[in-house]
Amino acid sequence: MRIFRILNNNAVVVIDGPQEKIVMGNGIAFQKRKNDIIPKDKIEKIFLLHEQSSEKFQQLLTTLPEKHIELAEKIISYAEGYLEEPLHDHIHIALTDHLSFAIERIEQGIPIQNKLTNEIKLLYKKEFEVGLWAREAIKKELAVDIPFDEVAHIALHIHTAKLGGHSMGESLEKATILRDFIEQIEKIMNIKIEETSINYQRLVTHLRFALNRMEQGNDFEPIDPDMYELIKNKYELAYNCASEVASYLREEYGLTFPPSEIAYISLHIQRLVKEK
Repeated sequence: MRIFRILNNNAVVVIDGPQEKIVMGNGIAFQKRKNDIIPKDKIEKIFLLHEQSSEKFQQLLTTLPEKHIELAEKIISYAEGYLEEPLHDHIHIALTDHLSFAIERIEQGIPIQNKLTNEIKLLYKKEFEVGLWAREAIKKELAVDIPFDEVAHIALHIHTAKLGGHSMGESLEKATILRDFIEQIEKIMNIKIEETSINYQRLVTHLRFALNRMEQGNDFEPIDPDMYELIKNKYELAYNCASEVASYLREEYGLTFPPSEIAYISLHIQRLVKEK
């Protein structure tokens, strides 16, 4: 492979037959010029992106700090190993751009906020753990301490880059639905739910599986009629709360929870109320 264009010390553009590729490696362009041959042992990654994406990536590689680019690539490599699956090539653009901008904001003292951090942490546990690894890597290499809200942003980028996964909008909507669900329970029952409690985590886990069933068109677990009536009558306040929240989600998001699911959710609400 011969160099067609040097982007930075660690990235070059090559022409391989009819295709333009971006080749990356530590010091791959050091003391190199156009048409120089790239040593094979220097090549770490090769990207074949769509024309528009390739232009955007080249622009990032020539304008962003190299340290930010290197960190983004380390995070992506770690994520693919930790999740044991490849990520979509677009993550190299999306995460690199996002991460560099976030680091600049933090260095300038501009706060980073994410109202869905707790929901993202519970919905996308392994991706959030990748974000925590990234937090330590950024702190070690740049002496920048990113907040947990930024860890959640990184986790969401990783999740949406999984092949066959959801778009960013779909992932955010699921987290928003969970947040709205919890807020409605707090409002109706006049309680403040502790997000660190085991009962909160159980409820969110249950809701996550319920949303996945709806998304995939799977049937819900049936409930014995006598058990249903027992829950409905014994935990009337919790059941009424679950029914009201279910009506809210139907109106806001077009989601329909069957009676059996409302009964199961009532039990979770009852535990939260009893906890208080």
